Amino acid sequence: MSYSEQYITQRVRDYSDMVLRLAFAYLRNRADAQDVCQDVFIRLFKQPRTFTDHEHEWSWIIRVTINRCKDMLRSPWKRKNILTREVDLPIRDSQGREVVAYVLELPAKYRLVIHLYYFEHYSTAEVAALLQLKEATVRTQLRRARELLRTAMGGTGNA
Repeated sequence: MSYSEQYITQRVRDYSDMVLRLAFAYLRNRADAQDVCQDVFIRLFKQPRTFTDHEHEWSWIIRVTINRCKDMLRSPWKRKNILTREVDLPIRDSQGREVVAYVLELPAKYRLVIHLYYFEHYSTAEVAALLQLKEATVRTQLRRARELLRTAMGGTGNA
């Protein structure tokens, strides 16, 4: 079984923005995020898979994206060659750019839950399932991430 060109085109349209955003949030580097995005689609189309529904396919793509990001960060080259340049954010409005810049400064585990919860609109139960964590752990990570953001942004109100 192989995929039709229409199927491939539709999946890339449906998922590429989300995969790229998630990889960028995890890796904080556009070029690496683009590499991960490409790898995810190669893995999706290289071996035909049967998904039970759209949510199953979506979850598989998110899980592969996260795993590919982790693989990239563990690579020997990446560990030796940490880029220290400023992250170029593809966001037009200055307030949104500032918030995302603060989010990108969080540790990876907090960036990931913040991204999935606020930007991809997953519930804490769905984030827990995607990350293979307990829901209470996700809620704790969200709370700690909000506290870190509040402190970094110099505020005392609710984040």
